[in-house]
Amino acid sequence: MATTTVYDWIIVSVYDRYDKNDDNTFVGKVLYGFVLDDQTYRFAPNDYVTSSRIEKCDLKRGIIETHSGSVYVLHGTGTDAAIDFRDFELLRMGYSPIQIAQLNTASNGMIH
Repeated sequence: MATTTVYDWIIVSVYDRYDKNDDNTFVGKVLYGFVLDDQTYRFAPNDYVTSSRIEKCDLKRGIIETHSGSVYVLHGTGTDAAIDFRDFELLRMGYSPIQIAQLNTASNGMIH
């Protein structure tokens, strides 16, 4: 099975608010990180990657399987974060959750 190995990885929880009276609703988790090695030949070393929704996550073994069938190997220590669904495209474009938070703070929410 071909895998993609990532470092500086973050498991990102995505939340959505369907209306102003609704609490944040959990949508799913995705993996964000940087490519160390890619046996699938989709990514170059040091590219960022944002996965599809995580289906299986084994942190003890350091393996994540996604909705699209991709398998990621986690290298080193990672972290977790949360973002709003409205910011998901920023994540897909390569902005980290920390950068997204900084954009939202600096723009006072006006970036959207």
